[in-house]
Amino acid sequence: MTALVVGGAASGKSQLAEQLILQSTARPRVYIATMQVWDSESERRVQKHRAMRAEKQFSTLEVPLGLLAAAESVPPGSAVLLEDLTNLCAGEMFSPQGAGENTEKAILAGVKALAEKCALLVMVSGDVAGGGLDYAGDTPAYVYTLAKLNNAAAAMADCVYEAVGGLQIQHK
Repeated sequence: MTALVVGGAASGKSQLAEQLILQSTARPRVYIATMQVWDSESERRVQKHRAMRAEKQFSTLEVPLGLLAAAESVPPGSAVLLEDLTNLCAGEMFSPQGAGENTEKAILAGVKALAEKCALLVMVSGDVAGGGLDYAGDTPAYVYTLAKLNNAAAAMADCVYEAVGGLQIQHK
């Protein structure tokens, strides 16, 4: 089964995604963390989140780039929480080692590989398009690419949830 959880900042999307994984009997639990560590502040956040996930019996894979390659190390039949497409999209688009203009294709290949391999895949993504596309620089291209990723992930998913102000809405 595959689920997508979308929401804005501090909307409850991560809590909902974890809840879906914790309710599953699939094992092992694998958390794919996509945030790139840039400084001591982000390193502290990563350490805090690793400790919280360990208490919930998650093993963690740090995957800021290259989801398809990382999918190979995920045990078959596992419950996987992919957090999140938002960071992964930014990393792939803007990192010199990333997929660049092939970001959407690269991420979707990784998502498909994970979906075929695990018993449960829960993907988290941000809703960043609510502010429109009136941004400078590369931001409109990023927002548009993430929107296309979210649309493709929603089409692939068996269930699609939206987290809004702590509320959980199931759309599919």
